[in-house]
Amino acid sequence: MYEQFLNQIGDFVFVSDVPEKSDIIFVPGNRYPQMAENAARLFLDGYAPYILPSGKYSVKKGKFSEIASKEEVYRGDFKTEWDFLKSVLLKNGVPEHVILQEDQATFTYENAVYSRQVTDKMGIAVKKAILCCKTHHARRCKMYYEKLYPETEFFVCPSCVDGITKENWNQTKEGIEAVTGEITRIINQFSLMVP
Repeated sequence: MYEQFLNQIGDFVFVSDVPEKSDIIFVPGNRYPQMAENAARLFLDGYAPYILPSGKYSVKKGKFSEIASKEEVYRGDFKTEWDFLKSVLLKNGVPEHVILQEDQATFTYENAVYSRQVTDKMGIAVKKAILCCKTHHARRCKMYYEKLYPETEFFVCPSCVDGITKENWNQTKEGIEAVTGEITRIINQFSLMVP
């Protein structure tokens, strides 16, 4: 029974799909380059005509913190998560004119809210979308973007940036804290989902 419970938690938190040709690729704000690298690969493979990275900086820190991974590759003075993610996309061969801008969001729900404002303003009908996020952030990202894009089919293409996976999350203190933290945030932020 306990093993089944752990499996259910893993199935809930860790969402991963096979991508399909879509109208846009979303990259919620973060300090890791891997999600933007994944978005760049998907773009270059022809999965979508636009990429929309989103993010100002963490609401908790009040400024863009240091890059969390591959600092030697992606050096720079970044004022926002969007600036950083755009730089990663450009370094990975994405042309500037397909990178849309959202640089006001300070937490995940705002990433979805402000991204919707950008796509509406540009007149982009988002019937299918790819979501490039962190592995154990996938469920929460998908829930928020689905809330703001209820007519859209999402394909979550996550990146593992910290070694925490569906298979091993319950084997380390870091994994347990990351996954239970996600569940707690989903519960605590439930009011954002209620109309």
